[in-house]
Amino acid sequence: MIGIAAYGAYIPIYRLSRTDIAAAWKTAPRGGEKSVANFDEDSVTMAVAACRDCLINGNHDQVDSLYMASTTFPYLDKQAAALVAEVLDIPRQASTVDFGDSLRAGTTALINAVASVKSGIAHRILVTIADGRLGAPKSDFEQLMGYGAAAFEIADCDVVAEIVATASHHDEFTDTWRQGDDHFIKSGEDRFVTNEGYLRNVKQAATEMMNRLGLSPADIYKLVLYTPDFRSHVGVARQLGFDPKSQLQDTLIENVGNIGSASVPLMLVGALEDAEPDQLILVVSYGDGCDTLVLKTNKDIKKFSPLRGLKGHLVSKMQLRSYVDYLAFHKLLPIEPMRRSPPISSLPARWRAQRSLLSLYGCRCRNCNTIQFPIQRICHICRAKDDFDEVPLSNLRGKIFTFTKDNMAPSGDLPTVMTVLELENGCRFFCQMTDRDPDTVDLGMEVELTFRKLFDYAGYTNYYWKCRPVR
Repeated sequence: MIGIAAYGAYIPIYRLSRTDIAAAWKTAPRGGEKSVANFDEDSVTMAVAACRDCLINGNHDQVDSLYMASTTFPYLDKQAAALVAEVLDIPRQASTVDFGDSLRAGTTALINAVASVKSGIAHRILVTIADGRLGAPKSDFEQLMGYGAAAFEIADCDVVAEIVATASHHDEFTDTWRQGDDHFIKSGEDRFVTNEGYLRNVKQAATEMMNRLGLSPADIYKLVLYTPDFRSHVGVARQLGFDPKSQLQDTLIENVGNIGSASVPLMLVGALEDAEPDQLILVVSYGDGCDTLVLKTNKDIKKFSPLRGLKGHLVSKMQLRSYVDYLAFHKLLPIEPMRRSPPISSLPARWRAQRSLLSLYGCRCRNCNTIQFPIQRICHICRAKDDFDEVPLSNLRGKIFTFTKDNMAPSGDLPTVMTVLELENGCRFFCQMTDRDPDTVDLGMEVELTFRKLFDYAGYTNYYWKCRPVR
């Protein structure tokens, strides 16, 4: 049996009210709110967070391949999946693949993972999907687009939902697009792209799959259906014979937004969280055609739950202070450059230390059991040389031992809160704090570690670990 063995989600903690966006431009609000990535988040950091939410059973060392899908990769000419695999400490022999350039890139990655497992090439593939597209200021897309990520383990054993069937069809239809130098989403005329692109393709994909398996709408527990806007999915669900109130999975448009290639995967996480054994889920994603999947849950569906999952991330949120912060976070508003000298980065130095910087390994002295970070050849307590074992730190929580607030530091969100943590294993760890209210930071506050952007230099991004209050 091939299917989903584990799943996870991630939604940034910040939300921005659509009323605040509309008020800035004196336009009509669409209601609700959308998720907003912090200034130090991108598709890679969100993908890492979703994978960590999924890999609660510590299966990272069993992963044969890691697939990442997005339409907003941080690099055009550098693989993101390899970076995510390094951060998660996936075995070096695992293959890594990026899927992009389409709204259905996430489901395409899932279907390819199923095919690879079915062929015997791999036994356990980690698939992560992360996206955060920008709409031009004052446009409808600005209110619509959100940020988020999902992750799934596709395996040939210990599954909680079998993937019964998959199908795809392509369609050369231009509805939304970005070219290489475009910052914002572009689109054709609404009625044309909805009727001739979205509705035509989705109805064809869903109808053909149900006919192929001999299913009727009454056999389906949940319809996980991509939507390009606030309401088109309801009409197509009715035309297909589904009850929108009971069978249509929440699209997250109202409280998160349209998350591009991660929209359908995040909706699937929501459907799995609420599912009971022996229920069918029909998944239809859209973009240059359609991908269709049918899943059937089994008796083990209630035995697995992600660390926080979709539900946990939906209730864990903070309101962004203002629309101006949103513009500044995503470099849509020119601001005064830093007055201090820019940070200096060395590619060779980063490469030498990436076991500590990316995978976040410290070392435990075999002589006195002292744990220290970063990895040091000489123990600072007993002076033993080259006598240590590497220990992972990223999944540990800690408490703030001491901290300071810096209003002059180069940061996208001042004041920069610099902390010294005491982790659960006694290791002291120095890092920035993110996703925080600076007025509530205090000694002894419980925190957890999160992978983020540190700074950009010379055209590439330096990633590192920060702490945040426990969500």
